[in-house]
Amino acid sequence: MDIQTIDQQYNQLQMQAQQTVAELQSLAQKLQTAAQAGDQNAREWYLDLKSIALAIRAEQNQVSNLLQALHGYVAGQAQQAAQSPWANAPYPPQAGAPMGYPQQPSGILGGFLNSGFGRALEMGAGFGIGEDIINKIF
Repeated sequence: MDIQTIDQQYNQLQMQAQQTVAELQSLAQKLQTAAQAGDQNAREWYLDLKSIALAIRAEQNQVSNLLQALHGYVAGQAQQAAQSPWANAPYPPQAGAPMGYPQQPSGILGGFLNSGFGRALEMGAGFGIGEDIINKIF
């Protein structure tokens, strides 16, 4: 899987999360309107929807934690590779040979770490669906 595919999948996931929020907002508004008109069932359903939104937030937080852990692992692997300049050499350097300075990761790891997905995870961003649902709906 290449970096562009990862970024594309991450962007699609964010768009799906935004669509889910919009649909839940629409349902919450309908239920709220019916509850204000005196429909007791709508009031109960509104409270059920709030419970579902809290469960979705917990799930999305867990997914975000998983993605951040994966990003951290890849970043750690890239850093280890960068600090070991002879890692890809056919033989280790001789004793007393000067060691190179760590470089920015390149190739697939560098691309991943510098991708939109990688930067978003590094900043602690998830999909934001959980907070959006709770803040916008209720």
